[in-house]
Amino acid sequence: MKAAVQNAADSMGNLIVLAGVPLLADPSGALYWPEQSLLAVADLHLEKGSSFAARGQFLPPYDTAETLSRLARLVAHFAPRCVVALGDSFHDGGGPARLSDEDRDNLRSLQRGRDWMWITGNHDPEPADNIGGTFVEALSIGALTLRHLPSGTPAEICGHLHPVARIAHRGRAVSRRCFAADRTRMVMPAFGAFTGGLNVRDATFAGLFGTLAFTAHMLGEGRLYSFAAKRCLPD
Repeated sequence: MKAAVQNAADSMGNLIVLAGVPLLADPSGALYWPEQSLLAVADLHLEKGSSFAARGQFLPPYDTAETLSRLARLVAHFAPRCVVALGDSFHDGGGPARLSDEDRDNLRSLQRGRDWMWITGNHDPEPADNIGGTFVEALSIGALTLRHLPSGTPAEICGHLHPVARIAHRGRAVSRRCFAADRTRMVMPAFGAFTGGLNVRDATFAGLFGTLAFTAHMLGEGRLYSFAAKRCLPD
C-alpha cells in the first residue's frame, strides 16, 4: 500500500503525511486520500460573481463555470468514490438558487455515481435545496476529521483561511496559494476561481499551529514547492 501511494504521489502530486495518514496534495489545490478514494476541495465560493453583481460590484460571471470545470478534471483524473467540499462552497446562502441550469447540470454530473459531502461553512451555514449531496458540519473518517473552521485540535483538515505563501525568487516576491501543514493538521488552499488569500505569516497561522514550524506547500505548474513557514515573507 505504501509503495502504491508513493508511486501515485510521484505522478499526481506531493505526498503529505498527516497523523500517520498518507495524502496526495495536488497542484490544483485539491487533496486526494488514496486509501479512502476521497477527493477534498475547500472554499469553492461558487456564485461569488453573482453575489457581487447583486450589490452593484460587477465581476465576470464565469467563476462558477470555471471552478466546476477545474473540479471536473480532477474527478475524471482521480475517479474518487467520495468528494468532500470543506465549506464556503457557495459565497452566500442564496448562491445555490442563482446557479445557472448548465452549472447545476454539470454539478449533478459530477455527483453521479459517488458520495458527495457538503460541509457547512460560515458563508453557507445552512443546507441548500436542489444541489444534491449530503450536508454535515464535520466529517470524521479513521484518524482524520474534515471541517471548515480550524478548531486547533489534532488530526484535522480544514479550510476557511485561504492560505497564501510569499517567497523571494530571483530578486522578486512571488505569492501563491498553498497547503499549510505540519504532521498533525492541515489548512487547505481555497479552490474557487475568485477567492483571495491570507499570508501564512499572519498571526492567525502561528496561533493555529503553535509556532512557525509548519510547511507551506505552494501550488505551482504541475508540482508543489515546499518551504518552511519561517522562510516565507510577510506582506
